[in-house]
Amino acid sequence: MLFSSDNSKGLLLALVSSAFIGASFILKKKGLKRAGASGARAGVGGYAYLLEPLWWAGMITMIVGEVANFVAYIFAPAVLVTPLGALSIIVSAVLAHFMLNERLQKMGILGCVACIVGSTIIVIHAPQEHTPSSVQEIWNLATQPAFLFYTAAALVIVMALMLHFEHLYGHSNVLVYLGICSLMGSLTVMSIKAIGIAIKVTLEGTNQMRYLQTWFFIVLAVVCVITQLNYLNKALDTFNTAIVSPIYYVMFTSLTILASAIMFKDWSGQSASSIASELCGFITVLSGTVILHTTKEQEATPSAASISWYICRGSGDSMKNVDNEHIITLLSQEYLS
Repeated sequence: MLFSSDNSKGLLLALVSSAFIGASFILKKKGLKRAGASGARAGVGGYAYLLEPLWWAGMITMIVGEVANFVAYIFAPAVLVTPLGALSIIVSAVLAHFMLNERLQKMGILGCVACIVGSTIIVIHAPQEHTPSSVQEIWNLATQPAFLFYTAAALVIVMALMLHFEHLYGHSNVLVYLGICSLMGSLTVMSIKAIGIAIKVTLEGTNQMRYLQTWFFIVLAVVCVITQLNYLNKALDTFNTAIVSPIYYVMFTSLTILASAIMFKDWSGQSASSIASELCGFITVLSGTVILHTTKEQEATPSAASISWYICRGSGDSMKNVDNEHIITLLSQEYLS
């Protein structure tokens, strides 16, 4: 049942997580901007942001949100927890309005509403998930052929994006950085869920830390998280926050739901109507994020203006016949700054 004790805890933690993660986007963005003003920008490989207190405030906020998200995955299935990340888009959009002057057009508000409605539909029709009782059981799920194929495909695409497409299109196409973040993020969620279940079972009295598989999932999660953070910083430093947040949400959520469905067989045993409702909810979320992306007002830039003056041929009647003089006009923003 959706509102069982465990699912309720998972929902509450997911909501808290979305609020903190949404705020972290803005704090980190401001920190990256300050760092970029005095050193090499993260978008070009700089790490001056590591000395910026505001960026660290964003990191701490994100860590709190991720911890809440981590615990949420222990109590509820990924298909239920992950879509609630849409709320982080709303939080970041509202804070960006006040702190970064990144404003959404009126249709952008409709996009935010669509994200919330779609996420709600997914939550209501979320499937029940069989919770594994040991790390060995999770390992068996992770090593089934279908999930191994997904993992191999994800890693191949990530390597291609890093080694080839980043250099060519990283600074012009947001999908390069966010593709890396999202693919690695889907593997992160699977690893975190495995770690969370291992911790839960350990606290219940059966030590799971003595198994090599537990430490494999821990190492995998650390590698994936570090990769995500690195490329998310590049995306935030290079592109507008209100573009990065929704696109990252769509890609991350889509791939996480896919990975969870393959590994945990979330939709096994669900009725056709429930699956159709989830798909409709997800399409609604996608539509909302597309609206946010296409109607986002770009960061304000100074409007083009002109400076005009004339060169006179004489000194006596220079103001009487301006039409006959040589007029010089400069259409450039540089002369107005």
